[in-house]
Amino acid sequence: MNSLIKRIFTSLLLLCIIYLSIRNSFFLFSFLIVLNFLSISEFNRIYKIIFIKNNFYIFLSTFISILYLTTFSLIIWIYLNSTSYIEIISIIFLLLICILTDTGGFVFGKLIGGKKLTKISPNKTYSGMLGSFLFSLIFGYLFFYYQQKFLELNINVLLFIIIVSFISQIGDLMISFFKRKAKIKDTGTILPGHGGILDRIDGILLGIPFGVLLISI
Repeated sequence: MNSLIKRIFTSLLLLCIIYLSIRNSFFLFSFLIVLNFLSISEFNRIYKIIFIKNNFYIFLSTFISILYLTTFSLIIWIYLNSTSYIEIISIIFLLLICILTDTGGFVFGKLIGGKKLTKISPNKTYSGMLGSFLFSLIFGYLFFYYQQKFLELNINVLLFIIIVSFISQIGDLMISFFKRKAKIKDTGTILPGHGGILDRIDGILLGIPFGVLLISI
């Protein structure tokens, strides 16, 4: 339960950071710089363990991560720094789906447990996957219901939430795969209850760009 409280606290802290980022573009810029630096540092640490002394693969992997994180940050910057309330609400909606996916998976996984989902991540269970979808669908739809005049979706909202939640879970498994290859439990220790920055934003890293692409179609 202590771990759950820490995760909720960290999630609330991140939502506060998002709010401050909307209110102040300099704060947003600074936050993205710090986020990128810490994320790249964690990626580089993992690559150094996986590709022991293979400098070319370490450099290439880190370079690709920098390109992706830069693109991710640009998307966040454009949407949160926008003068359009529609774009701001859209990115908040996507962030909320990703956070709810992570929280739902953790809660159901801890309370129900059950059969393991994959060997990539021993802590992932089928009940956790169900919780991820349920949390994102229920609370995500409530957010949509009250903000729907600012959200322009070309597909059914429930289908949209399911797709983004699924992609977010894929992002989580990708980072878990890297950790398994590196034989480490967490990508870092900076966030109480989560571990490293990548432990917290793993689903967001994949869910946000894909969600934005889905909205744009």
